[in-house]
Amino acid sequence: MNALTCWVITDGKPGMENQCRGLAEALGIEPVIKRVQLRSPWRQLSPFLRVGNRFAAGPQGDPIRAPWPDIVIGTGRQSIAPVLSIKKRSRGRTFTVQIQDPQINPRHFDLVVVPRHDRLRGPNVLVTRGALHRVTPAVLANAAAAHGPRLAHLPHPRVAVLVGGTNAVYQLTPTIMGDVAEKLAGFARDRGVGLMVTPSRRTGADNEAILRARLTGPHAEVWDGEGENPYFAYLAQADVIVCTCDSVSMVSEACSTGKPVYVIELDGGSPKFRAFLDGLYRDGIARPFTGELESWSYPPLDETREIAETVRHRLLARRGHS
Repeated sequence: MNALTCWVITDGKPGMENQCRGLAEALGIEPVIKRVQLRSPWRQLSPFLRVGNRFAAGPQGDPIRAPWPDIVIGTGRQSIAPVLSIKKRSRGRTFTVQIQDPQINPRHFDLVVVPRHDRLRGPNVLVTRGALHRVTPAVLANAAAAHGPRLAHLPHPRVAVLVGGTNAVYQLTPTIMGDVAEKLAGFARDRGVGLMVTPSRRTGADNEAILRARLTGPHAEVWDGEGENPYFAYLAQADVIVCTCDSVSMVSEACSTGKPVYVIELDGGSPKFRAFLDGLYRDGIARPFTGELESWSYPPLDETREIAETVRHRLLARRGHS
């Protein structure tokens, strides 16, 4: 597979792009990243406008032109017209994989990958519990080796705290942040727990200030935003993971470790997020964060590799290989 060429097509959002890159890397391929911006009227009408897709990608984005890759992996509404154009202009030679519901019939693609909280189903639709991602045992081992010496002073059990923030669906309020920080500080104070905390761009200055004020001392490290984010090292070094519920990708990455995952429920929500979280709770993978700190086990979510195996099998079968 590593002799094949692969393009990843997205609008550049990191969470979306990482899903595609994770699948390509699980196939053993280093992909070419194509970030696109559609022209009008495709920008407004995609994916339902399917005439003239070869002209959809505008000059502000990366060029979409031959030679065509062996595989193209796209996600997001803006990727659909370029992916369909490549399929047509390569005369079907390029194997097309679309991640997330494209809102059009999945038969337009060779494979479509959706989370189970989406309703789309079909003979070429693969269903996952969470999001595809780039976390692998090798990535975690490398991050642990790079950051481990700096974290060596933290006692066990160690809790990785992954803090997202407010988005279109959820609100991370100072009240919630204060309550969570107080519970975490209690772990360190009363039980000698080591804390490794990484906020994100969406956490907000007020919530970050609460974290830094409450989680001080030798038992806690709150990433200061300088240099490389130790996110993967925290996942690798943790005994337990606590994360906010606002990112399907972040929760999925946490659950790929096989470690106990507690989810901080924020204000708001949507039916899709609710179905995603409740599915993990029902499967015994994650639990809502209530201030308890217990241990349990489950088979790690290894869906990126599983999807990659199916893609490889179907691609090679179509090419006539065993």
